[in-house]
Amino acid sequence: MKKVFSHENRMIVFNMKNLLQAAGIETIVVNEFAAGGVGELSTFDTWPELWLEDESRLAETEAILREVLDNQNRQAWFCRRCGEQNDAAFQICWNCGRDCE
Repeated sequence: MKKVFSHENRMIVFNMKNLLQAAGIETIVVNEFAAGGVGELSTFDTWPELWLEDESRLAETEAILREVLDNQNRQAWFCRRCGEQNDAAFQICWNCGRDCE
């Protein structure tokens, strides 16, 4: 297993997990509930982490994550199914799970 992503916001970590899962790439989230350790641990050590189960798919995983991160300057979008506003970093609606396209 290999760590491929970490962020202080668990919603963003789970969005990345969902994007990878949609591509057939299995990951697990580590430190999901570690925020309570802040003060005793470094802040960065408590951030949720996304770990890749099959390292043979590392290049594909990194390409997907890079594409998402490179598109952060895009504007927010509204879901066609539920009408929820989603940050540009989200490619899948955080509310209903529909793809942004």
